[in-house]
Amino acid sequence: MSKPIYELVNELPTDNMTVKVLRTLDFVVPGEWDNVVGFENTIRKVTGETDEEMIQQIGDRAVHLFNDKSQGYQRALWLYQTVDRSDSALGAAALANKIGEKVSFLGFLNNITPNPDKAQSLDLSLKLVVELVAFCQINGIPGDSIGDFVASLGEYSGESLMRMAALVCLDGLIPLGPDFILKVQSSLNNLSPKELDNNGTFGNIKKLIPGNDTSSQLDFIGNSFDSVKGWMSGFVSDRDLTPQQLFKKLGSFIEYSEDKLDYLAAFLDMSTNYYEHTGTQTLARRLIERAVAEI
Repeated sequence: MSKPIYELVNELPTDNMTVKVLRTLDFVVPGEWDNVVGFENTIRKVTGETDEEMIQQIGDRAVHLFNDKSQGYQRALWLYQTVDRSDSALGAAALANKIGEKVSFLGFLNNITPNPDKAQSLDLSLKLVVELVAFCQINGIPGDSIGDFVASLGEYSGESLMRMAALVCLDGLIPLGPDFILKVQSSLNNLSPKELDNNGTFGNIKKLIPGNDTSSQLDFIGNSFDSVKGWMSGFVSDRDLTPQQLFKKLGSFIEYSEDKLDYLAAFLDMSTNYYEHTGTQTLARRLIERAVAEI
């Protein structure tokens, strides 16, 4: 990694577009997410510790654990970072596609950019797989432990629950509508290994996705989504979430007209990095909790 974990946590923004969007989603998971910034602040928040010497010991142990490449912490962080950077490229491609639809003489853009629904469906699926694999890396269990991950979702809280809430809202409901689960399922069922290989996000994270080849990795992606779709459906129905509700909330600080709703998802992809932001916070928390247990 290019930077130590304490520096990455210290550099998390206190207020930018990502933070504004996540704060807006507080109504979805009330009180779960607190934008804790700073490594020492995080230690204090997670442990309740006030003794400076003990805080230093916990921090040193957490840094040591992160630096140990036999552990999965660095790989988990790399996954969170990489899927978000690819997300920005997806947003740009989707925006180009929308412009091609609206402006006749730019229609050629539709021939060189991915279908937005199909691209967005795969993006959501790959983010979900990143969450699963990162969970396994952080907890030191095999990367194909779908059952363990699904079981853990019921215990998700804090920044981890916010990340999943954002995945459902920002990558599901807003770009794909209320039937986003069916759309993703259909896209995965009709996706060929060759199409998956041509996806930039998949290419970036392929080496950490379980499977001997692209075909088996596609099966793993499909099985992962199939295992979590029930949780997602329950999450939406339990909270009566709708795209219109999210549009209204986000409209408090993002200006857009009713006929430009299809641009909103692309804009959010390009202007936020909620996976990296909350993923860094999750990783810091897990490192600190383990450090305390080992001191």
